[in-house]
Amino acid sequence: MAASDTKPQGPNNPLLVLGKISAILDAFTLSRPTLTLTEIREATGMPTSTVQRLVTNLVAQGFLDREEDSFRVGMKMAYWAAPATRGIEMLDLFTPLLKDLRDLTGETTAFFKAEEAYRVCVALAETRHALRREMHVGRILPLHAGSASHVLLAWRPELLEKIRHSPLQPLTEFTITSSQDLEAAARRTRRDGFSITVGERDDGASGLSAPVFDASGVLIGAVTISGPTLRMPRSVCEGWVESLLSTAERMTRLMGGRFPDEAGS
Repeated sequence: MAASDTKPQGPNNPLLVLGKISAILDAFTLSRPTLTLTEIREATGMPTSTVQRLVTNLVAQGFLDREEDSFRVGMKMAYWAAPATRGIEMLDLFTPLLKDLRDLTGETTAFFKAEEAYRVCVALAETRHALRREMHVGRILPLHAGSASHVLLAWRPELLEKIRHSPLQPLTEFTITSSQDLEAAARRTRRDGFSITVGERDDGASGLSAPVFDASGVLIGAVTISGPTLRMPRSVCEGWVESLLSTAERMTRLMGGRFPDEAGS
C-alpha cells in the first residue's frame, strides 16, 4: 500500500478529533441544555483529561459557552445553524426523520398539525408492511380522538376549550366522548410529554405521539407512530417512547425551537 493511501490513526487524527467533538455536542439536549464536565464525561465515555482539553478549546472557539461550573452549546452555533435551514421547508426537514423513525419501528410515522377543529396529516413515511392502517398526506381527522389529538390539545389550551364544548362523536367504543375525560387526557399528555392510545380513533389501531415546538416554545404539531394493535400493543408502544421523544426533540432543534416554560404544568 502506498504511503499516501494510509490514514493517520494517532490521537491527532482530525477525523477522530471531530468524532469526539461531535460526541460532546451531542451530549447536550433540550431537556439537559447545561452540563458539567463530569456529566459530559459520563455522557461521552471519554477520559477526563480528553474532555477537559476539548471543552476548553470549544469554549475558546465559541462552540460552547461557560455558565459558572457548567457549559451549554454556544450562541455561535445558532449563528451557523440559521443559514443551514434557511429556504428549506419545515416538512423537507422533518421527512428524513420520519423515515428514520419508520425504519426503526417498522410502522407508519406521520406529522400532524391542527387546523380549525381538525388535525391534518402534513407529512408521512408509510410502513412497508402489507397490513397497514390507511393514512395519506392531507387526510383530515377529528381533533378529539387519537394520540396526536391529545398532543395538539395538551399544548393548545384555547383549542382544547373550543373542542370540549363541541359534540365529541364516538368513533369506536374507546373514543373519548366527555369533555371531562378529554381534559384529563390533555393534562396527562402534558404531564408525561407524550400520548399513547389504543383503539380510540380506529378499532384495532394504536398510536403514540409527541410534541414539536418552535423558537418561542409554541406547539408546531405532533409526530406520531401508528399501526395495527396486532403489532403495536401498549407494551410495544411504551418501548418506543424514547425513540419517539428523541425524534420530536430533533425536529424541535431543527426548527431552532425550545420546550415551553413549565411544559409539565
